[in-house]
Amino acid sequence: MSATVSFNVPTPRGPKTVTVSYARVGTGAPLLLLHGIGHHRQAWDPVVHILAAERDVIAVDLPGFGESPALPDGLTHDLGTVVPVLGALCEALEIERPHVAGNSLGGLLALELGREKLVRSVTTLSPAGFWTPAERRYAFGVLLAMRHTARRMPVPAVERLSRTAAGRAVLTSSIYARPGRRSPEAVVAETLALAHAEGFTQTLRAGASVQFTDDVPGLPVTVAWGTKDRLLVRRQGIRAKHIIPRARLVRLPGCGHVPMNDDPALVARVILDGSR
Repeated sequence: MSATVSFNVPTPRGPKTVTVSYARVGTGAPLLLLHGIGHHRQAWDPVVHILAAERDVIAVDLPGFGESPALPDGLTHDLGTVVPVLGALCEALEIERPHVAGNSLGGLLALELGREKLVRSVTTLSPAGFWTPAERRYAFGVLLAMRHTARRMPVPAVERLSRTAAGRAVLTSSIYARPGRRSPEAVVAETLALAHAEGFTQTLRAGASVQFTDDVPGLPVTVAWGTKDRLLVRRQGIRAKHIIPRARLVRLPGCGHVPMNDDPALVARVILDGSR
């Protein structure tokens, strides 16, 4: 079941109200799940039921994505704003220092939350920010092409494509190694989420200057990378290990950029192991 929570965050022009949509299920230590750019919290659906057996799982629609409205005027969709917003979200939900797992943009946000000591562990799946300039330009080009297709394609055409494994591959093979495993309903929903994401353009623009270069000391960090990630290639995981030397680096065989649907059992195990 989805819910929303509203809370105030400070700005130079006084407090502004931010509203975030989320789904919460399970029992145990709190675990915050953060999706990638243009996606929505349902990206985590393949693993939520496994995680919920051992964790209090809070899957979030980041501001400007999914069912969460964009940030109000005076707040920008960049790391310096979204990380404190996520900290304020945890306060509003009365969660103190949750574990956090994030994918892509969500992985970068998870690492930043770790640097700010707002969480007790970080598990990050193909996080953004460990790219070379050429790798970043390539990834942003793919994302922009996906966004353009999602916005231009009529909904009936998306629905028609989603009914076959080949059609689902056309729509999602950039992010899934096994797109045929994604349900038709999920592919339609995430294509529409990408098309309607209010925060996409500003987030992508802010990402052009992002490079993760500092360690995350004092808490457990897991960096996991799909061996078939076509968006952020897996050698970026080696760079992440050099920058965060105490991190546990995990291969996800046969998984793409969004690995939760490619191998739910493996991804859930990595997250549970990383959030002990």
